[in-house]
Amino acid sequence: MANLPDHLSFSVSDVSFSLRLVSHGSFQMGADASTDPDADKVESPVHTVTLTRDFYVAETPVTQALYEAVMGANPSSFKGDPSLPVERVTIKNCVSFISKLNKLIPDVKFSLPTEAEWEFAARGGILSKGFKYAGSDVIDEVAWYEDNSDLHPHPVAQKKPNELGLYDMSGNVCEWCLDNFWDSYSSSAPVTDPNGSNLGGTTVARGGSYYFEARRCRSTYRFGFRCDSKIGFNGFRIITRIDKP
Repeated sequence: MANLPDHLSFSVSDVSFSLRLVSHGSFQMGADASTDPDADKVESPVHTVTLTRDFYVAETPVTQALYEAVMGANPSSFKGDPSLPVERVTIKNCVSFISKLNKLIPDVKFSLPTEAEWEFAARGGILSKGFKYAGSDVIDEVAWYEDNSDLHPHPVAQKKPNELGLYDMSGNVCEWCLDNFWDSYSSSAPVTDPNGSNLGGTTVARGGSYYFEARRCRSTYRFGFRCDSKIGFNGFRIITRIDKP
């Protein structure tokens, strides 16, 4: 599809949020010791992923202000500023939020990202400059993490964005994805439009957090939590996909 706007903006009860366009394309997903000495086994094997649909990704993790506007409650451990990312949310909380948001904005179908969509966006999509973290090789430029956060989350969009204009994809809070976590990737074979696994069990989270060391905030780093976990560094980010013509 041509001539898509580079961003979409919405509002719920006077709380505004925006999403940035991620044009479809291919990338090398994952990392190994030959490309990154910080890589873990679960980040390999590196494999080609092709995404054939354009999609939009929220500029920031869901904030406490937006979550409360949609859900009428705020489960976060760290409060006091509505621009803080919501945290201490389970996968069920994320699904409920998205379901209600889709009813409030019925012309758009929001979702959690798949792990592949998340990594492609964090890397900068087709605009990627190959940074180690989302937007820079210097983590302090783009992330709140163990060494600079004072071990608490910070208001969103205070650090530099990545190539697509997305903030906090490294550090601040971890972000739930759609996929189950099954240790290493299953194959080095190319994949087209992986659609995630069924939610349940141990679910993938990405991006690192204010509580993590730098190496765990890399764009390829992946880890899993029980889907019913309520942790003070787990949040989420929403996307919406564009239907193929």
